[in-house]
Amino acid sequence: MSSSLIKEFLSKVTSKVKVKEAHNLIEKELVDHLQELSLSYQQKQLSKEDAEKKAIQEMGNPYTLGESLNKVHQPKMDWFLIVLFLAIAAIGFVPLIYGEPRIINAISSFVIKQLIGYLISITVIIGIIKLDYRKLKNGWTFFYGIGLMLQLCTVLFGVTVNGSKSWLAIFGVGVDMTLVTLFFYFLAWAGIFSKMHVFNSWLKQGALVILFWLPISIYLIFPSYMVMLLYFLCLAVMFAFSNVHRKLAIKLVAVNLIASLCFISIMLVSSQGYFMDRLLGFLHPNSDPYGEGYMYLLLKDAFLQAGWFGHGLEQELTLHTIVNTHTDFAFPYLVSTLGWAFGIALCTVLLAFISRLSINAFKTKDRYGRLLVIGGATLFTVPTIYNILMGVGIVPIIGISIPFISYGVSIIVVYTVILGLILSVYRRKDMVVETW
Repeated sequence: MSSSLIKEFLSKVTSKVKVKEAHNLIEKELVDHLQELSLSYQQKQLSKEDAEKKAIQEMGNPYTLGESLNKVHQPKMDWFLIVLFLAIAAIGFVPLIYGEPRIINAISSFVIKQLIGYLISITVIIGIIKLDYRKLKNGWTFFYGIGLMLQLCTVLFGVTVNGSKSWLAIFGVGVDMTLVTLFFYFLAWAGIFSKMHVFNSWLKQGALVILFWLPISIYLIFPSYMVMLLYFLCLAVMFAFSNVHRKLAIKLVAVNLIASLCFISIMLVSSQGYFMDRLLGFLHPNSDPYGEGYMYLLLKDAFLQAGWFGHGLEQELTLHTIVNTHTDFAFPYLVSTLGWAFGIALCTVLLAFISRLSINAFKTKDRYGRLLVIGGATLFTVPTIYNILMGVGIVPIIGISIPFISYGVSIIVVYTVILGLILSVYRRKDMVVETW
């Protein structure tokens, strides 16, 4: 087609479209349509130049068309998702204010830190929503390197908290580096999975296997089994939606399945009965009521006595009251104090939040954006569901928190950044060229 005619027409159209990010998509769609019209006119014995002019005339006034396209290709904001986020965040302050009054000055300290975390997060999320997430796609080597470097720094200089050497003191502030490194690995693998066609040799495919297992091996040193599980499941779900070639997918799944079996065997052998004791405590809590089975019996009793409307936020505390109500056991505490009616309502809100995240993954036509949303939704879904099931005694107790409900500045910042990326993808869902 005549470049001068087309360029002039496209220039006039896009001059009325305020969002520059949408220009490439609009130009591609218009060029495809003009080519189709031009070919149809050429088949009617018109010359190529006349066919192009006729096609452009049929498209109508370029300025009017541009104004129409400007209305269509506007940034979108998922306000429903934001409202759900604010509701969940507000509920998260209840366990902070009423849940741990045994600790001197704990209430004011926890609340202030949580507020600071949200103030930081809101500032960050606004910037991330405006950021074009596609600029992160080719930086997977950088993100993976940052994640690996932070992991190694934590191994060397980390502080042990609750049996896990997973914290670093940065400018006097403790940061849970397991979650921070998980975020960088999440970004790195979203970029890798969006361009799996590049890994077309056995050497590159072998490198993928090493890149996958290296972080898991380091998480085992901490140890941080919860983050290790999140890493594994997040990558597994993203891989399932990565549109990888079938033969390569089968090959990678087979190799990693064998590696997983070996890895689990090594963990069980090296644990020296730790996992078995925890499992027996879960399966038969009455056999060790003052040891591994204590928390299971305590949680069971709390749920049985909760009733529909609970015991109230001012319930009397005893030695047998649930501890860590602001972190791992926030859900049992909320049900115990506010009742099953509130617990069901909270589960509904959390389910709506997770469902909204998952649905957004399929509203974009960009492969990288979809993988970001799918991976991010997995990082929200797994800890939320597991924590609730853990609270009601369906799965074993491990150190895992509900995002935005459980206390933790590191948790808030990391998950808010992930939410910001998901909102950034949604914002541009009508402005990206299809790459799926």
